[in-house]
Amino acid sequence: MKQTPADLEQITSTTLGHYNAVAEDFREGTRDHDVSQNIDALLRHIQGEAPFTLLDFGCGPGRDLKTFTRLGHIAVGLDGSEKLAQMAREDSGCEVWQQDFLKLDLPAERFDGIFANAVLFHIPSQELPRVLKQLREALKPGGVLFSSNPRGENQEGWNGPRYGAYYDLQAWQELLTEAGFVELEHYYRPAGLPREQQPWLASVWRKPV
Repeated sequence: MKQTPADLEQITSTTLGHYNAVAEDFREGTRDHDVSQNIDALLRHIQGEAPFTLLDFGCGPGRDLKTFTRLGHIAVGLDGSEKLAQMAREDSGCEVWQQDFLKLDLPAERFDGIFANAVLFHIPSQELPRVLKQLREALKPGGVLFSSNPRGENQEGWNGPRYGAYYDLQAWQELLTEAGFVELEHYYRPAGLPREQQPWLASVWRKPV
């Protein structure tokens, strides 16, 4: 069923309202999450000389912005939540943009890499192809997109006060390929566990030169 502009506005405002309301708890709850495997997966596929210019898409309170900066890269954050974006600015010292994911305003061909960790699943499936193309256009030729999402059976809807779409590998590969990306690798997280205990699907993609 096609979502109307009013439906999309409600999805955005309710999901962001939740993150604004729990911003401090979210920061504390995610502060020690180890996503080094994902950061490594992005960085090792970027070609050229460091430092790289990176967009942390859905940067939350700025944990990974600090990591990228510590590694010597130029990191810019983007988040839909006003409170999380403000936290990220204050904690990381990086430039952080507050933008609605459905109304993005991104510079063309600016970034060597985009890190979309635990974020793209919040975008309604009917809007995702458009958003993926906007991310592709923001990458330099040959640039790299990393994404990690909770996987599922291609169902979509409300999970409490947050909206989400949960894809299996085949559906995700089709979406990214149709958006003009070439797959570099994918894996499931956390590493080293049986598949049924790996709720996260991570994948890395290149924008063709």
